[in-house]
Amino acid sequence: MSVLTLGSIVSSLTCPRCRAALVASEGGFRCSGPGCNLSRPGAFPRVGGQPVLVDFEQSILEPQEFADAEAEQLPPVVHRWSLDRAPRWLRSILKPPNRVAARNVDALLSRLDGSATVLVVGGGTIGNGTERLYSDDRVRVIAFDIYRSPTTQFVADAHAIPLADGSVDAVVVQAVLEHVLDPERVVAEIWRVLRPNGLVYAETPFLQHVHAGPYDFTRFTSSGHRYLFRRFTELDAGPVAGPGTQLLWSVDHLLRGLLRSELAGKLARVALFGLRYLDRAVPDAYAMDAASAYFFLGERSERELTPQEIVRYYRGAQQLRS
Repeated sequence: MSVLTLGSIVSSLTCPRCRAALVASEGGFRCSGPGCNLSRPGAFPRVGGQPVLVDFEQSILEPQEFADAEAEQLPPVVHRWSLDRAPRWLRSILKPPNRVAARNVDALLSRLDGSATVLVVGGGTIGNGTERLYSDDRVRVIAFDIYRSPTTQFVADAHAIPLADGSVDAVVVQAVLEHVLDPERVVAEIWRVLRPNGLVYAETPFLQHVHAGPYDFTRFTSSGHRYLFRRFTELDAGPVAGPGTQLLWSVDHLLRGLLRSELAGKLARVALFGLRYLDRAVPDAYAMDAASAYFFLGERSERELTPQEIVRYYRGAQQLRS
């Protein structure tokens, strides 16, 4: 696995509040900025060996969540019927391989020259379809999440990424932007930490029901997703999954509500898994209007898409007729 060690990225770490460099301090780190409130010793403690680089005064995260250095860190919401507990064949039905992500990760990697540093935002687990990031010898992976894991080097809030300007060659942010309060601020942070002409790959839901409970905030149409990345040149974009997959989500949650049972919804997904194959029969223009999720592959740009351009960008089936 090509995940970098914490020691190898210390020189790139910055204060999430003032952007000054971090220095080692009392089992963790502190800001080196003399006027910063986070320059006090131990401002960023290590928890389970990983520093918590969060400005808690400007985050939904709370310091007591990280108070016990030995406590097991888990995602904010752990479902009773977790896929991790299911047999492999059942996991493949409930969560099939993301071939769209795999294709786009290959495309992203093909555009990177030589040894490249890729930042994974929300990298607490290896994303479906992103496995090649972790097996390509040319790639050095930096990853963080709001909980620690074997695939992260530090804990952070994506609204204030604790890395220096222009420090990475590419960013992957898969199924994350719906879980942040201010997606525009997060995308601005992604733009900031990318080098000139750096690459971003994002996947974000449109027609999906709430997941991760209280940590789910936002959805995007295709045009809205494009405008979110308006400071990037589009290389490719489109549906990750279409209306068939979206219908499967709806059946799942309809039965959950009718029967008050998450398990009933999961069983319906298994019984009706074939609905997702209807995505292949839906023309792209219709899929753009009814997708379960969208992807965006882009290149950092100094030019910003205008409001007039985003109206002309629309690619769905509801084209205006004169």
